[in-house]
Amino acid sequence: MYAIEAKQIMDEPIRVERVQTGVRIEKRLLKVLKALAEYKDMSVGNLIEGIVLHAFEGKTPFGAETLEKIGQLRAIYRLDLDASTSHQLTEVPAAKRARAKARK
Repeated sequence: MYAIEAKQIMDEPIRVERVQTGVRIEKRLLKVLKALAEYKDMSVGNLIEGIVLHAFEGKTPFGAETLEKIGQLRAIYRLDLDASTSHQLTEVPAAKRARAKARK
């Protein structure tokens, strides 16, 4: 009986307090996250929460089907970054971004 009660408790929504944040994130990575959230019919915030909570426990947040979709989205948005590059990212100064945009 306890296992059933525990299962029922786990299925109940957990109330949390969410806060608005101004996190800066690589442009193509955000595009992939937004597209994946749309594909999964959830908000980007919920997607990020799930990814982080899984990562904190050393678990993978995605199954094979979702990983395949992520691969497709990475190709669409030309996201060539991976885990090995995560600590090498530096931001292009605003002046350089403006010049590059003007050339397009």
